[in-house]
Amino acid sequence: MARKFFRTVIKVTVLSEGVPTATGLDLGAISYAITDGDCSGDIEQVEVVELTPKEAAEALIAQHSDPSFFGLDDDGNSEEEEDAGDEDPENATGK
Repeated sequence: MARKFFRTVIKVTVLSEGVPTATGLDLGAISYAITDGDCSGDIEQVEVVELTPKEAAEALIAQHSDPSFFGLDDDGNSEEEEDAGDEDPENATGK
């Protein structure tokens, strides 16, 4: 079965009084501010795009992550497939 990868863009809009409360906060703190804090917020799914394995690897690198997060190399090849290809053919039968 072919693996599927997706890039989802989510827009969070925060309304606050007095100061821009969400500036510099991580998503957990923003969530708290709009659910239990003094802010109002809206979360909107803006875009969902299916990515090829190569595009997924490139997107991970662009996020300062590593393609191995999804078991890929830098070119989008599955690390499992590469490992299987590295086996010594004489030892591949388990003898």
